[in-house]
Amino acid sequence: MVPPRERRPFGAQGSDPGGSQQSPPKRPQKRSGGGSGSQAIPEAVANRMARRIAIATGIPTLMGMAVFVGSYLLVSRHILDIPPSATLAASGACFLLGLVGLSYGVLSASWETEAGSLLGTEQIGVNFGRLKGSLQALRQGAGSGGSD
Repeated sequence: MVPPRERRPFGAQGSDPGGSQQSPPKRPQKRSGGGSGSQAIPEAVANRMARRIAIATGIPTLMGMAVFVGSYLLVSRHILDIPPSATLAASGACFLLGLVGLSYGVLSASWETEAGSLLGTEQIGVNFGRLKGSLQALRQGAGSGGSD
């Protein structure tokens, strides 16, 4: 007769009293970021992206909130009668513009050591091509990876 296995809290150290099961040896974990690998985004590029994202999403988001505040003030003081659907549509358009600004902020940042132009419009095509190529490579790798 086999004795019941002792239950230990998750992560508890010690040997199995029955000696029948051993935990597999721990393997070193690979780090996906922060290393010197080619997949990490350089700090200068990350800072460029963050600045562009903050501007390209921040301004439209503030505009979207300002639409609500302005609409409230105009309606509550009986200056202008604005239908709620117009307020919703205008603020929604601003928030949608902020979403587009998020993509713009990422795709317009130069991956070169020099910063590029102020708006980064020349980098959008280059970075979009890189994104498209990496997605195609990912699909090809997934398609040929595990169907034996």
